[in-house]
Amino acid sequence: MKKIIETLKNCWSVEDLRTRLLVTLLFAAIYRFGSFVVLPGIDPTQLTKLQSQTAGGLMSLLDMFSGGAFSNASIFALGIMPYISASIVMQLLAVAVPYFQKMQREGESGHKKIQWYTRVLTIAILLFQAPSYLFNLKMQASQALATGISWQVFMIPATIILAAGSMFILWLGERITDKGVGNGISLIIMLGIIARLPQSFFQEVTSRLQAVTGGGLIMFIVEIIILYAVVCASILLVQGTRKVPVQYAKRLVGNKQYGGARQYIPLKLFAANVMPIIFAQALMFIPLAIVRYSSDTTSSVVRQLLDNTSLLYNIVYVVLIIAFTYFYTAITLNPTQMAEDMKRNNGFIPGVKPGKDTAEYIDTIMSRITFPGSLFIAFIAVMPALAGLFHVQQGFAQFFGGTSLLILVGVVIDTLQQIESYLLMRHYDGLLNAGHTRQGGMPSAY
Repeated sequence: MKKIIETLKNCWSVEDLRTRLLVTLLFAAIYRFGSFVVLPGIDPTQLTKLQSQTAGGLMSLLDMFSGGAFSNASIFALGIMPYISASIVMQLLAVAVPYFQKMQREGESGHKKIQWYTRVLTIAILLFQAPSYLFNLKMQASQALATGISWQVFMIPATIILAAGSMFILWLGERITDKGVGNGISLIIMLGIIARLPQSFFQEVTSRLQAVTGGGLIMFIVEIIILYAVVCASILLVQGTRKVPVQYAKRLVGNKQYGGARQYIPLKLFAANVMPIIFAQALMFIPLAIVRYSSDTTSSVVRQLLDNTSLLYNIVYVVLIIAFTYFYTAITLNPTQMAEDMKRNNGFIPGVKPGKDTAEYIDTIMSRITFPGSLFIAFIAVMPALAGLFHVQQGFAQFFGGTSLLILVGVVIDTLQQIESYLLMRHYDGLLNAGHTRQGGMPSAY
């Protein structure tokens, strides 16, 4: 505790860091305030059915990422996720399409062009998602609209407001990145997730204390221990960069002798980070989108795909995560390019010919380490469903794994690293007792 108090004093004594922290808190407060501002013309007391809809299943995940704005029919109901979807699409285009590949290599000017395209794509996604949200709102809470206003008239201004709300959140995130501490977009996502933690925690405590069977307080203590273990595993996933045992001898600079300096090719065990979970979860939302426009909800397969705790849902989820882990690793790490770089720097793998053979060897090593990495990511992803089998409340179970936990861990680590860098520049101690936060992990959630 003394160490924490001393660190907080050090943070406050650095003027630039103090200003950035206050700016971050201010913009975070604005975001949270906007999450409770209801769409004009909507009576918040008539949203009981909508809030019940978002209490479980896939809809609860949407509500969690928006910090409760989805169930509140807020002007921020769509949150930052449309921008995240657009960013993912642009990342894939930057790898697969030559035009965007060239743009990415243009440096700062290319980055600005990609950001412009990302914003345009975000608006296009919003113009599709906003009417979908309003259609669902009409189905769940048609009586919430003020008398004298028809839904046909309400749709157009409400779509504009929802789209503007999401773009304003994007602006807040960019201002946090520029003027505050940490990655603004990631911080906003984290705020939406963590806003539900206190309520979920107390609901779980109450549920366990009132339970006649199931272990009561003892079971709750076991839950906390398991949660701590999962958090530690997530930190390992986010920060862990493993050096693969692919050794090569590099010619010494200015010397004709070979051997000597043995080095490692640094390949990440979790090269795809959290992206496979995000891709897989996006695809798992497709059945939900189809059911919105279909009256057939009686099929057992459809019901299981809409239940994120069902066996079928989690089997499909795990398969998609493993597939996307291989896919994302393949498009982000290029063995041919790595082999060419080694050859250009007079490096080689002992017993392997330079060029094509080296590229194939690296590709084989990557495939072997990607599989256990994908299984570990999949295990973290299905932990909330496993927690549900032991009667953990769904709201609290979401913090046992999945995208939410990985985002929380990644954002906290990234923010602590930035704060520590400011402290170290002023010759203050870092934030952790056991050394400084490690560099080289996932820089941010997105």
